[in-house]
Amino acid sequence: MTRIFRNPIALGIIAVLLLILVASTFSIVPETKQAVIVRFGQPERIVNRYRPNEPYGQTGAGLAMRVPFLEQIVWIDKRIQSIAMENQQVLSADQLRLEVDAFARYRIVDPLRMYISAATEENVSNQLRPILSSALRNELGRQPFAALLSPERGQMMDNIQNALNRVARQYGAEIVDVRIKHADLPDGTPLDSAYERMRTARVQEARSIEAQGFKQAQIIRAEADAEAVATYARAFNQDADFYDFYRAMQSYQTSFVTETPTGDQPRGRTNIILSPNNEYLRQFRGGGGGGR
Repeated sequence: MTRIFRNPIALGIIAVLLLILVASTFSIVPETKQAVIVRFGQPERIVNRYRPNEPYGQTGAGLAMRVPFLEQIVWIDKRIQSIAMENQQVLSADQLRLEVDAFARYRIVDPLRMYISAATEENVSNQLRPILSSALRNELGRQPFAALLSPERGQMMDNIQNALNRVARQYGAEIVDVRIKHADLPDGTPLDSAYERMRTARVQEARSIEAQGFKQAQIIRAEADAEAVATYARAFNQDADFYDFYRAMQSYQTSFVTETPTGDQPRGRTNIILSPNNEYLRQFRGGGGGGR
């Protein structure tokens, strides 16, 4: 034993073996990772498992122990991951071909299920990517193109997320968000035709609103006229002579007073030639209702 301690080469070998033993026994689990301890291919336990709303710094991260050379660590990210769907054509409900580019974000919430069903995060992404494409096609195939430009777009994203989430749970994942980057019509005739249909629909909508406004105006005008007639009738019943005088004055104002200049005539004046005995001028002669 003394010879071993005096031999620097032997000491170096022992130090290396100790370092290997310590490295195989202890590992530091960061806050951003989950560790699945596997023994002979079978998962034994999980360190720093994801928990919703868990305060940072109070998780299971830190020093972890394992049986050296018998147990291995499979690292799984706790952070949100992203999968992208390549640009592809989707047929909408109104038979328009759309060029759609979308993505989804997910998080591994059950590392044990993920390891058993997919083994790695890359396999999870590969499994979810075609499901995202299928869910997107199914949802957009039930909706017209105009729905993508309306508040219904949010509900469509929720439907796609729910459909994708049902599959993601099988891999221990949870879909956090689904978004469409863009959904455009191909350049050329389909795009021009879609714009023309949208323009026609907006013109028809404007005409419908205008017709409704005209209808409401007619109703209001008719109600006002009816109220005016009722008011005149009440005035006539109270004093027929005064009512006759008042209506005659209104008629004179309309006939003899103009609102704008006409020709050489000054503002507010007009000339009418009538016989002095004309019945229309009876109020000027002091011949009201009682003088007829």
